Amino acid sequence: MQYVKNYKRIVVKIGSSILSKENKLDGSSLKSLVSQVCLLLDKGIEVIIVSSGAVSSGLNWMNLKSRPNKIDYLQACASVGQAILMQSYINAFLCENRHCGQLLLTWDDFNDRGRYLNAKNTILALLRYKTIPIINENDTVSTQELKFGDNDNLSSLVAMMVKADLLINLSDVDGLFDRSGTKLSMVSTVTPQIKKLACPTKKSICRGGMITKLEAAEKLTKSGIPYIIANGRVVDILIQIVLERKMLGTSFLPIVDKSRSKKIWIAYSAKPKGKIFIDSGAHDALVKRNKSLLSVGIFKVEGKFDKGDIVSILDKEGCEFARGAVTCSAQDLESIKGKKQKREIVHRNNLAII
Repeated sequence: MQYVKNYKRIVVKIGSSILSKENKLDGSSLKSLVSQVCLLLDKGIEVIIVSSGAVSSGLNWMNLKSRPNKIDYLQACASVGQAILMQSYINAFLCENRHCGQLLLTWDDFNDRGRYLNAKNTILALLRYKTIPIINENDTVSTQELKFGDNDNLSSLVAMMVKADLLINLSDVDGLFDRSGTKLSMVSTVTPQIKKLACPTKKSICRGGMITKLEAAEKLTKSGIPYIIANGRVVDILIQIVLERKMLGTSFLPIVDKSRSKKIWIAYSAKPKGKIFIDSGAHDALVKRNKSLLSVGIFKVEGKFDKGDIVSILDKEGCEFARGAVTCSAQDLESIKGKKQKREIVHRNNLAII
C-alpha cells in the first residue's frame, strides 16, 4: 500500500469471529491483537479500536448456545458481555503498561452534529492522553442498531470522523474473493459487480458479513480513506500490514482526499429525514456548476423534515446523487417548490455529492 507514506492514525475493527471461540470470549486472540496494537503505539501510530464481541462474550455467562432472536434477551446478553469484553481489554492493556477507554455509540451520536463533534472530541482527547479508545455500539439500548446495525459501518463512520489514514477490518476471512475463488488483492472502485461478490453471514454469533464490509468500503473510499479486509487469525496481521507493508487481505483504494469533514458528515454520517426530487436543470447546476439548490428546480418532496435537517436529493429518475442540509421545512417547501420565485433550499457549502 504505497498511497500513504507514514500512517499516523489508524482504526482497527475487530469482528466477533476473531474474539469468540466456542461461544465464549477468546482471551488469547484478544491478548495477541492488543500486543500488536501496543507495538504500533510504540512506533508513534495512534490506534482506535472498534470492537465487536459483547453479545458473544455474554453468551457463555448466560448459558446460551447461540445469539438470541428476541431483542430484550439480546440486549441483556450485550449488557453482560460488554462488561466482560471491556474488562478483558483493560487487563490486556495493563499487561502492556497501557490504558484504554470505552465509548458506546449509537446512530444518534452521528446523526446529531453536536453529539457527533462531542464524540469526536472525546476520541481525540483519549489519543492525546495516550489512551486507546475502544468503541462499540450501545447494543443495550439501541434497538434499531441491534436489528439492522453492524460494526463494519460503525468503524467506517469512526474512521471518517477522526480522519484516519487507514481502516483495517479484521474478520475470519482472508479478503474478498471472486466467483472463481480467487482472492482480490486490490479493488479500485466498489462497483455493482464487486457488490455481487458479497453474501450475508450465516454465523450464529455475528451480524453483517461481506455485504456490510463492502458498504463500509464504498463510504471510506469516497471519503479518501484506504480500507483493508484481512484475516485477524493470521499471526501478527497488524504488524505485517502496517509496519512491514505486506499486501495481505483485500485493499480498497481511496478515490478522493479526506479534507472535507463537514461534507463527509452530511454524506455518510447523518441519516436523511426526507427526499427532494429535482429536474435535470437543477441536477446540472449542482453537479457541473457547483451551485446551490434552488426551489425552482424541485418538483417533488417526500418525508417530514425541518430547517437544518439532512435530506436526500434525487434526480428525475429517482436516483439519489447528493445530500444536503435544508433551509426550510418540508411543509414550507411544498408551497414554493417549482415556482419561479427562486429560494435557496440547500446552500452549496452544505451540499455533498455522493
